Amino acid sequence: MPSTLTQTQRYAAGALFGLALNQTQIHQTFPLGSSSDELTEERGSNASSTDSVSEDPQLWVNESCGLLRPIFRFLDIDKSAWYGLEETAGSSPSRHVGAFLRLLGEEGSDVSSEVSDQELALSNAVDAMVASIEITPEDYKWRKEKQRAYANDWQEKFASSDSKSELEDKMKTEVEKDSNSHLKSELENKMKTEEEKDCNSPKIEQETKEVAIESTSVTVEQPIEEVKMLGYGRKVTVLYELLSACLADLPEDNNSKSKRQKKGYDARHRAALRLLTTWFDLKWIKVEAIEIIVALSAMAILKQEEAKEEEQAPKSMWAKWRRGGIIGAAALTGGTLMAITGGLAAPAIAAGFSAIAPTLGAIIPVIGAGGFAAVATAAGSVAGSVAVAASFGAAGAGLTGTKMARRTGSIDEFEFKTIGDNHNQGRLAVEILVSGFVFEEQDFIRPWEDQLDNMERYALQWESKHLIAVSTAIQDWLSSSLAMELMRQGAMLTVLSSLLAALAWPATLLSLTSFIDSKWTIAVNRSDKAGKLLAEVLIKGLQGNRPVTLIGFSLGARAIFKCLQHLAETGHDGLVERVVLLGAPVSIQGENWGAVRKVVSGRLINAYSTNDWMLGVAFRASLLTQGLAGIQAVDIPGIENVDVTELIDGHSSYLWATQEILDRLELETYYPVFKINRNIT
Repeated sequence: MPSTLTQTQRYAAGALFGLALNQTQIHQTFPLGSSSDELTEERGSNASSTDSVSEDPQLWVNESCGLLRPIFRFLDIDKSAWYGLEETAGSSPSRHVGAFLRLLGEEGSDVSSEVSDQELALSNAVDAMVASIEITPEDYKWRKEKQRAYANDWQEKFASSDSKSELEDKMKTEVEKDSNSHLKSELENKMKTEEEKDCNSPKIEQETKEVAIESTSVTVEQPIEEVKMLGYGRKVTVLYELLSACLADLPEDNNSKSKRQKKGYDARHRAALRLLTTWFDLKWIKVEAIEIIVALSAMAILKQEEAKEEEQAPKSMWAKWRRGGIIGAAALTGGTLMAITGGLAAPAIAAGFSAIAPTLGAIIPVIGAGGFAAVATAAGSVAGSVAVAASFGAAGAGLTGTKMARRTGSIDEFEFKTIGDNHNQGRLAVEILVSGFVFEEQDFIRPWEDQLDNMERYALQWESKHLIAVSTAIQDWLSSSLAMELMRQGAMLTVLSSLLAALAWPATLLSLTSFIDSKWTIAVNRSDKAGKLLAEVLIKGLQGNRPVTLIGFSLGARAIFKCLQHLAETGHDGLVERVVLLGAPVSIQGENWGAVRKVVSGRLINAYSTNDWMLGVAFRASLLTQGLAGIQAVDIPGIENVDVTELIDGHSSYLWATQEILDRLELETYYPVFKINRNIT
C-alpha cells in the first residue's frame, strides 16, 4: 500500500515505535508505573558500561535484535537516519514522545484531499471491523450469568453452609488470639462471604481503577497532551502502517548484524504497539480490528499471486509451499487442512469484510475492491487458508494438530482444545489456557469458556488421569472429619505462618497428608515435563508464529512457569506476550524468576491468595519455607503481584473464580490494573 504519510510523519512514526519498544523492554525488569526518567536511568545503569544503544546488543532497539530496522525499511525511512533513531529510542520518552506526536499531527502544504479521504476510509473500515468483533452488552450479561451459575454449582459441591459458617466462627476466634497483625489481616480477608462479592460485582464497572504493583499504587499514565493534535484517522493510519511493518517479510541487508531468523508477528512488537496505543489514547480493540484487516489484506494479495502462478504452472505453487516447510507432515488432521490463521469463515467476519471491501479497495488499489470481495466469498477455501498460513509462517497442523499419538517425554496426554468463536477469523494472537486442579475432563475447558477477549483461544488438556487423581485425593482429605476437626482447632492456620518451620507442623497434620504425597509428586513431575513440551510447541511455531498469552492455575500455572524457563534457557524471545499465573505451586527461591520475566514481552502477573493453606499443605516442607508464589508476592521487579485472597476461599476456588480475577485484571490494558470491590453505602 502506498503510504499516505509524509516522509517526516513516517520518520516520527518510526521514532515513536522505537521509543515504545525500548520502554516495553525496560518494563520487564522495572516496576510498571515508574516515571520515564527513572526507567531510562535504570537502563543506563544496567547497560554494558555505555549509554549508547549501538554498544548494548541486549537492547531490543539494537540492530542485532532485528526488531527496529525492518520497521524503518518498511516505512522507507532514509538509512542515514536509522542510527540516530535507534539512539533516540534508547533515551527518555518524556523528552521525545510529545515532539514526535507533534510531527505526526503537522499537515504539509501539499496535503491532498485524497490523503484525507483515505485516512477517513481506513478509520471507517476499522470501526466497522470493531463493530463486528466487540462484545455486546447482552452477550456480556449472558456470559456473566453463565459464569455465576458455574461458580454456584462448584461451591455447592465443595462446602455446605453449616460447615462454612462453623469454620468462619472458629477463624474469627483465632484472629482475636493472634498477635501477628499481618496474619490477622489475611484471615479477616478470608471471612468475606460470596454474598458480599455478588452484591458488589455489578458495581465494579463504575469503580475507579486501582493499579497494584508490589504493594504500591500508582496512577495509570495519562494521555500525552500533544496527542490531541492527532486526528483519529491519522492515529489509525500510523498503527496500520506500523502493524504492516511488523508483519512484513523483508530481506535483510547483506551487511546487517541482525541475528533474527524467526518470521511472523513478534510478541515484542505487539507489546510495543500496546504501549503506543496507550500513548495515542485509543482502545486496544482498534489494533485488534487492524490486525484482522491486515490478515485479510495479506490473504487477498497472496490469492492474487496464487491465481497468477496457477495460470502459468498449476502444480508449482503447491510444490513451492511444500518445499518452504509451510505445510508440514502433520498438516492433515481428520482429513481437513488446518492452517493457522486461515478460514476466515465466520459469518460476522465474512459479512463485515464484504461490506468494507469497497473501502479497502480504495485504500489499497493494488488489490482493489474486487480482490477483497473475492477473499470474503472464498473464505474457508484450502487455497486461501494456505495463503494466510504462508503469510504468517505457519507450520504443520497448528495447535489442534498436536494431539499426542505417542508418548513424548513420559507425557501420556497433551492435546489442545479449541474454545470460543474466534477461530478461523484472522486473529493474529493466540491464548493458551491451562487448568491444573481438575476433577473431570470438563474442568480443562469450563473455567475458560466465558472469557471475553478477541484472541484465538485453546485449552490444554494434559495428564488428566494424574491431575484428577491428586485433586480428588486432596478434596477427599479436606472433606474428612479429622481434617475438619483440625481446621476447627486452628491447626491449618499455622500452615501459612512464615515463622513456622516445616518440622514444627502438627504431627497429625503431617501424617494425614502423607497419603497424597505420591500422587502430588507424580503430578508435579508431569507438570514440569508438560511445561517443557509446551515450550517446544511454541518454538516450532505451531501457533503460527503469532504472539501467545499463557494463563493457568494450580499445576497448570507451574507448567507455564516451566515452559517459560525452557524458553529462557534456549534463548527464545518474542514468542510470549503476556502471562498470568494463578495459585502457582512454584518456589520463590531456587527458581530463576528474573530469566523467566525476560522472555515475557508484556505483563507477567502472579496472582496469589494468602489463605490458600491447602496449597501450603500439598507443597509443604522445604519449598514452603522458601516461599511459594501461590500464597505470597514474588519480589522481582517487573512482576505484577496481585492479592486475590478476597476471591479465593481455597485452592479449588480457582476453578470458578478465575474468570472474575481475569476480568478485574483488565489484561487488554498495557499498565497493571486490578479492580477492587468496595462496599458502597
